[in-house]
Amino acid sequence: MKKILRITAYSLCGLLFFFFLESSLTHALEPFTTQKGILIIPGVPFTSQAPTGDWKNSHFQNGCEEATVLMAMQWVQGKKSLTKNQAKKEILNMANFQEKTYGSAMDTSAQDTADRLFKEYYGYTNVHVQFDITKKDILAELQKGNIVIIPANGRKLKNPYFTQPGPLEHMILVYGYDKQKKEFITHDPGTRRGEKYRYKESVLESAIRDYPTGSHESIKEIKRVMIAVEKKI
Repeated sequence: MKKILRITAYSLCGLLFFFFLESSLTHALEPFTTQKGILIIPGVPFTSQAPTGDWKNSHFQNGCEEATVLMAMQWVQGKKSLTKNQAKKEILNMANFQEKTYGSAMDTSAQDTADRLFKEYYGYTNVHVQFDITKKDILAELQKGNIVIIPANGRKLKNPYFTQPGPLEHMILVYGYDKQKKEFITHDPGTRRGEKYRYKESVLESAIRDYPTGSHESIKEIKRVMIAVEKKI
């Protein structure tokens, strides 16, 4: 009888351990909401696409895709800090990978950014591209604990820190939302002042626009797309 009770006790302990472990992992993936109703995905570091200010280099001029992917992957890997030199090196590594593999490292569409940089370069597959999105879809991903990368018409973002009139092809990372002010909280790599940069939800939604892979190819139709990045522990 005592043996049976011991076995039962051990089994219960094992189940409780599994329950608490699963709960802690689940909690680690949850977004954090402040008392002011601000939804934040914690632990996403920032870099501009020209980390050391070398905007004359074409790789950095066109490095918004690489920069957003780098920020996302640092978050995925639990790396909360990112130096300028580390970011510079990795953005160039991604650009060189694309040039060697595809012949170009200019603009990449949302789908190609997911396939070439996340899946091929980093070998990370917990990303998905979603089409015909609205601000509600972005918020839904944030509520799941995911971060979002948005391709946009940079001129419609009306960011005063861009070299005017701003880029026609641009990507930003969204990792938070302020319900009271109706603002998305982003890391915008298009400026060194892009850390925690806020866009009104109406401004961001109106700017969403995918663009074709290539060297500033003509945009024939408006595709409202996002890349959702899920963190797996």
